[in-house]
Amino acid sequence: MCKGLAALPHSCLERAKEIKIKLGTLLQKPDPAVDLVIPYNEKPEKPEKPAKPEKPAKTQKPSPEEALQWRGSLDKLLQSSYGLASFKSFLKSEFSEENLEFWMACEDFKKTTSAAKMAEKAKKIYEEFIRAEAPKEVNIDHLTKDITLRNLLEPSPSSFDVAQKRVHALMENDSLPRFVRSEFYQELMK
Repeated sequence: MCKGLAALPHSCLERAKEIKIKLGTLLQKPDPAVDLVIPYNEKPEKPEKPAKPEKPAKTQKPSPEEALQWRGSLDKLLQSSYGLASFKSFLKSEFSEENLEFWMACEDFKKTTSAAKMAEKAKKIYEEFIRAEAPKEVNIDHLTKDITLRNLLEPSPSSFDVAQKRVHALMENDSLPRFVRSEFYQELMK
């Protein structure tokens, strides 16, 4: 049986996280303002054109020199596929991956070209990360939430910019220093 957080086996922690998410989903109150603000697509649109192929992501372990650069630059860490994966694993181990997931969702949102898809993605991001009591609510102030909600009246690639910058600053000032002190990072320096 699971006793105390420090003594929880990995599977118990995963199960606790699943239960938390399920309960959060069941206890959600629908936010009627979102449906008024973010329009639904009434007629189906043509699918978006496939994105241009990107260079394959670097999947090999970075050199200690490259990993050392991440200490002072969250952006360099996020630009490295290996660094991003390591950072994400670390945040998941702390049950605090919502900021990174929000940041990644915003990056994906900015690449959306179809207005209908943009409205759909905006609603999903708002529901999942921004609204009060969202399942993966990010820690941003009410003013930032209000600005973001106003920006969603007419969704554009910059609709989440203010919130994304706040979350980036939180990760840079809080999550990154913890990551650099973690075993995840220390293994990369060997």
